[in-house]
Amino acid sequence: MTYCVGLKLNRGLVFMSDTRTNAGLDNISTYRKMFTWVDEGESMITMMTAGNLATTQSVVSLIDERNKAPTDRHPAILEFHSMFQVAKYVGQTLKEVIAQHGENGERAESYFNATMIVGGQVKGSEPRLFLIYPEGNFIEAGDDTPFLQIGEMKYGRPILVRAFDAGMSFEEAVKLLLVSFDSTIKANLSVGLPLDLQIYERDSFRKGNQRRFRTNDAYFQTISHGWGDALKQAFDTLPNIVL
Repeated sequence: MTYCVGLKLNRGLVFMSDTRTNAGLDNISTYRKMFTWVDEGESMITMMTAGNLATTQSVVSLIDERNKAPTDRHPAILEFHSMFQVAKYVGQTLKEVIAQHGENGERAESYFNATMIVGGQVKGSEPRLFLIYPEGNFIEAGDDTPFLQIGEMKYGRPILVRAFDAGMSFEEAVKLLLVSFDSTIKANLSVGLPLDLQIYERDSFRKGNQRRFRTNDAYFQTISHGWGDALKQAFDTLPNIVL
């Protein structure tokens, strides 16, 4: 399993993903799940992946190969003129890979499923954020749904719902995401550190701040312990029931 989140802020986009993959309790590995393509001054695209590792790695490899040697049938991901076209392209590539892996029928296709978050900005348009489904279709983050999650989302969602504000700073957004990931990590062993962070500032058309939070990261530990203490204090201030 995995956990990835994309936030759409007024200032731009923030992405965070874990790196744990597991095929059973005795087969746990670390793989990057966040990938970025940049044409400085023109476009910046970030993608995060969840699901079958063979499927997601095949999609990323295909996009990389076609970006280096584009054809009329398979253009480079950085050649598209809108993020909508990028999302459609990623969806088609994902559907293509699943179909190839799932030659043995419906059960195989289900086994090789994956979902992806794709976000960024193409010059001449606004920053946009999409959730890509295994079938190749997608939805877009907007005012009513300003953040998107894939993977093991249920444990980290409540903090996002309660505290997210599109007007928050990048620093506040990172703090919010770390609380969300910390809650998920404590509740589910299939999600784990290191965590990868990517910030994109509106109209910059380049990679923003990047960081990997490892187990011994001092700031992550401060957030984790501080959030736990704050929850305990908040619980203690609530009134007891009268029995």
